[in-house]
Amino acid sequence: MSSDLPNTPPTPDGPPLRVVPVREAPPYRPSPLAGLFRWLFRTAFAVSVGFNLLLLMMVASLGGGLGDSGGLHTRYHSGKRTAADKIAVIHLDGVIFEGLTGFAQKQIEQAAADDSVKAVVLRVNSPGGSITASDDLYKRLTELRDGTSPRADADGTNQAKPIVVSMGSMAASGGYYVAMPAKYLMAEETTITGSIGVYASFPNVAKLANEHGVVMEVIKKGDVKNSGSMFHEMSPQERQVWQDMVDNAYGRFLQVVETGRPALKGKLTQDVIDKQMKGEDGKTFHYVRKRADGGIFTAQQAQEYGLIDGVGYLEDAITKAKELAGLGEYKAVTYERPQTFMGAFLGADVKAGAGFDLGKLSAGVQPRLWYLAPQSELAGLLAASK
Repeated sequence: MSSDLPNTPPTPDGPPLRVVPVREAPPYRPSPLAGLFRWLFRTAFAVSVGFNLLLLMMVASLGGGLGDSGGLHTRYHSGKRTAADKIAVIHLDGVIFEGLTGFAQKQIEQAAADDSVKAVVLRVNSPGGSITASDDLYKRLTELRDGTSPRADADGTNQAKPIVVSMGSMAASGGYYVAMPAKYLMAEETTITGSIGVYASFPNVAKLANEHGVVMEVIKKGDVKNSGSMFHEMSPQERQVWQDMVDNAYGRFLQVVETGRPALKGKLTQDVIDKQMKGEDGKTFHYVRKRADGGIFTAQQAQEYGLIDGVGYLEDAITKAKELAGLGEYKAVTYERPQTFMGAFLGADVKAGAGFDLGKLSAGVQPRLWYLAPQSELAGLLAASK
């Protein structure tokens, strides 16, 4: 068998060696599928790096916005951005209830601790709430006004700061109560305010239970220990226990209003309306109103009866605060809630613990005293159940 390969001379020990040429391998050409895989891997890696950098930036921005003291975010509202003196706009929205006033408390604390804040506008949009939560905010605002807040800086630089109230759609009952530390009260044209009064309410299913043979057996020690139970009619003595508490809370409300508005001292229970009116049925009735009859008033009525000082909008209240503080250049600022990480990521408020909670529901139906505007009972119960 012939071969084209050259032979080397024979070696002493054997046949001649054959030389086999080595051919150069062709260049490597990956398959389309392998190239696609590598492209997907590199893209996924780049996206992962970018996503993690974005998360780090979000965490840094959220943490940085809180400041060293863990305070609230401050946002420019109006005035001159570069001004050193500030007017803080504090927002109080919704039902005033224990556990739901944390944001309002934080705003008050931050305004009290900031020496550059020279005046405060309290923006109220609330139908009121529980007597305890309302009184707590009243106390904190009084300390803010007088420069005696224990929650401010410990270096003794806490300053008195005039407060102007700007009322939104409603500033009634407890919403009016918390406005009393203010130097000037301003309502909008469509504001509903007043409702100086207090009440307690109890569900009663005694008749329904009796009709269907449902009995709640109670073993007690104390004559009025079971007062307010929904399964029996309240006795006169049991009713008086709650009436005494209502009377005490009402007296406290009158005292707070007379302290904040000395011109109304002794006038809150005097008649402001006393006339004969005709009802829809054509019958005449005696229509009587007092400032502290628990009912609401329009802004115009409230100004006429001395419950507020003027009618205007938030910008007008800020201007009034500037005037009372004797400021030149100023900037008005508002406070914002610190966002949760998931809230910032999803672009919405994310609340933990959503779902049915029997404990929260029971809190909503517990007997308590309310500084709430008429027809706001359901709002109060829902707030207590949150």
